Amino acid sequence: MNGTIHTGARGASGTAVAVLWLAAFLACLPVARLVAGGSGETTRRDWSSADFGEIAAAARGTAVRFYMWGGSDSVNAWVDGYVATEMADRFGVEVVRVPMDASVFVNRLLTEKQAGQSRGTIDLVWINGENFRTARQADLLYGPFTQLLPNYRRYVDPATAETDAGFPVEGYEAPWGRAQFNFDVDTARAPDYPTSFAALREWVRDHPGRFTYPQPPDFTGSAFIRQAFYAVTGGHEQYLGGFDADLFARRAPALWEYLNAIEPYLWQGGESYPRDLAALDALFERGAVDFTMSFTQTSAASRIANGRYPPSVESFVMAEGSLFNTHFVAIPFNAPNTAGALVLADFLLSPEAQLSKNRLENWGDFTVLAMDRLPQDVRERFAALDLGDATVSLSELARTAVPEIPSEYWEALERGWDEQVRLR
Repeated sequence: MNGTIHTGARGASGTAVAVLWLAAFLACLPVARLVAGGSGETTRRDWSSADFGEIAAAARGTAVRFYMWGGSDSVNAWVDGYVATEMADRFGVEVVRVPMDASVFVNRLLTEKQAGQSRGTIDLVWINGENFRTARQADLLYGPFTQLLPNYRRYVDPATAETDAGFPVEGYEAPWGRAQFNFDVDTARAPDYPTSFAALREWVRDHPGRFTYPQPPDFTGSAFIRQAFYAVTGGHEQYLGGFDADLFARRAPALWEYLNAIEPYLWQGGESYPRDLAALDALFERGAVDFTMSFTQTSAASRIANGRYPPSVESFVMAEGSLFNTHFVAIPFNAPNTAGALVLADFLLSPEAQLSKNRLENWGDFTVLAMDRLPQDVRERFAALDLGDATVSLSELARTAVPEIPSEYWEALERGWDEQVRLR
């Protein structure tokens, strides 16, 4: 910490076309000041030298508006149930979950910044990857703040949360979960399911209509095409050094060829794609397709446990690797309740919340806490968690894990998918 909380600008923008001109304009705007003010939910001030008890006292009696992806019933239920109840009981803070895709609320923040709106409507956001980079470059986030969080200082290894899709975090977002990409398959319908992208191409051709993926830029659909990009272009290592436009131009045609080759054999002949992961899950659940996919390693086991999937469903990862990433929360530059947002971000990093989140019956999301920093009894509770028979073993997940490449590649892949696959 440098003793002052501030908002920081980092050059030109990057996600949507609209962001390109907005970022240049925003760089000319004055930086929002974080000042003390008002009562109730207006707790915006410089907390950099405050004791966390003072922050928690200021948050009591307020509401935190938590904007987050709302596409998972289990995630929504965990936030609305466990998190909201614990925050109310422990801190006297109301948690109001607002479902909204990250790209949408980033654009809202851009609009608020353009309008000079120093008191916004969003207190905490679930934000990752390209949207985080865009928000930092356009000076939309409060911070750095992670060193204000007692649970971050005690239990998180900072080295595990230094970058987000290749972009430096620098304390402007706090980790709260770890995810790894996997597929779910009903083995009763697809006993000969493929475990490599080469085999998937042949399987799809031999079983028309039984496979599809969400339409990018849906987060999971975009992850699927990144996985395929790794697989058909020789692996991820070549892309880790930052975005290389010439390299992308040479490598990307192999991906478009792959995706266009399977498109006629997809669900509905590739004429349309599920709009998001929830739509793909619904197709899978009613038997219209034989596969779904997820960044929740325990998704199949959880839905088997609650009766949504039959016991014949299991998860698997592709031989070429399985994307893993950390997901984060951040505080907007104009959050009206920074104290409440800080308290919620810290609670999400508590061993109790991380254990609850990791339980199969809740979410199954893996922890970001460093086991060697936890008390022995807490480590034993994590080790005793039942992740279900359908879940890929931790050893296989570790063996196949591959990192995310810089988010500029995400954007190029999403644009290329529109131009070379959807509109072809």
